[in-house]
Amino acid sequence: MPQHTFILNGKPVTVDIEDDVRLLWVLRDVLGVTGPKYGCGLGVCQACTSHINGKAFNPCSVPVKDVGPADEVTTIEGLPGTVGRDLHPMQEAWLEYDVAQCGYCQPGQIMTAVAKVRRAREEGREIDQADLDEIRNICRCGTYNRIREAITAGAEKF
Repeated sequence: MPQHTFILNGKPVTVDIEDDVRLLWVLRDVLGVTGPKYGCGLGVCQACTSHINGKAFNPCSVPVKDVGPADEVTTIEGLPGTVGRDLHPMQEAWLEYDVAQCGYCQPGQIMTAVAKVRRAREEGREIDQADLDEIRNICRCGTYNRIREAITAGAEKF
């Protein structure tokens, strides 16, 4: 069986698994990292959103063979480590604004929000309503207003 090595939440990992297995299943079933959720398997619902090399991506759509040894995958479990705190400021905002109802989509929502704020800052600006309108993560509970408020508040803290 082929070996695949990459960096997960700041630590190198190696797995023995077939090349065509989607990274989401490697994370959840092989490595026990269950923050990224399975929703659709097509990258549409974005419940699995994580970061690869600092950018948002959907591991349900990426075969493990496409992830290399230098690639850094960050899931919701590793997000606080990116700021050296117990919780990332976006996670704190989520709690402050009481965003979650069922909570299933929230890891993906938070990871998308952080990537969106980072991208805006790389462009030399703060996140705005147009950026929030671009976020396409699905929330079955419909907490979109609180999600938008938390993203705006969280962006001010990091």
